[in-house]
Amino acid sequence: MQTIALRIVATAAIGIGIGVVACARTVRNVQVTPDQPAAIAELWQEPGNARDLFHGPGGAELLPKQTEFTFVAEDVTGYSPGFDVTDDKKIEWSVKTGVEAQTEVVTSRLLWALGFHQPPTYYIEKWSLKGARSGPQEPGRFRPDLPGREVVGDWPWHENPFVGSREFGGLIVANLILTSWDWKTSNNKIYQLKEPINGVSRWFVVRDIGASLGQFKYPTILKWFRLRGFGQGSRNDLPGFEQQGFIESIDADRGRVDFDYRGIYRDVVGSATAADVRWACDRLSRLTDAQWRDAFRAGGYTPEQTKRYVDKIKEKVAQGLQLAAAD
Repeated sequence: MQTIALRIVATAAIGIGIGVVACARTVRNVQVTPDQPAAIAELWQEPGNARDLFHGPGGAELLPKQTEFTFVAEDVTGYSPGFDVTDDKKIEWSVKTGVEAQTEVVTSRLLWALGFHQPPTYYIEKWSLKGARSGPQEPGRFRPDLPGREVVGDWPWHENPFVGSREFGGLIVANLILTSWDWKTSNNKIYQLKEPINGVSRWFVVRDIGASLGQFKYPTILKWFRLRGFGQGSRNDLPGFEQQGFIESIDADRGRVDFDYRGIYRDVVGSATAADVRWACDRLSRLTDAQWRDAFRAGGYTPEQTKRYVDKIKEKVAQGLQLAAAD
């Protein structure tokens, strides 16, 4: 029995060792679609300073005007419950309810404000279903499935054609500022556009970003094993967001930043530089107070909640600009 037990322990140790090695990732620039090399414009484009952060990338014209939708299916995947529904114009919408509904809309708005491509999203507080499922529902994030915009694949944070660019580094920094932490590959989508938009026919999008506006958390097991199934943070957690730090130090010799982050994507986070911090924080600092209010109003937050969130974000932005300037 003792021999068998030792074999089991040895086998488990080998398995764990393999798992740890397998989880060690190199962040590198790789074309994920070799037949169609990607350009930065497919990830980011200069946004200008006048973006409507209340209506977002879909504009006022896509904002649902009705409050009753036809049930298509229930979505039981992922953290948040949801539905597929259709409206009176036969547009199908993906609906996410629960605590991520608000945060996804706000985080999407702010990434879009920086120039990163985002699909339209709206927060609908009062709505109901008809059909096989009926009755009033929880507030939800509505995202339309628009014709001419087809999701054709996923792309990973650690291997993609943008690694090493200022825009990709800025994207990492922006997600850290907003405490967005669920960076699994299946959340990053490649959209093929039937008709070019601003000169590009494809988007690389960071999507499903509701795990944000909270606090990073580091379960003890994550110090040893990078197991994505363990929660790495809180969602829609204003007190936690206010407690979360941003930058701990900057290595002036290497231009590297030590962020207040110990999660499983630390290799990706560690690739961001002081110049990336400057890039992201400078662009966030350009947003007007009205734009900040509109972004959080779009997510259904109260003026008091909005002020607390924005004050904390501006504190991080100021820290980033100050430390980056000293680099």
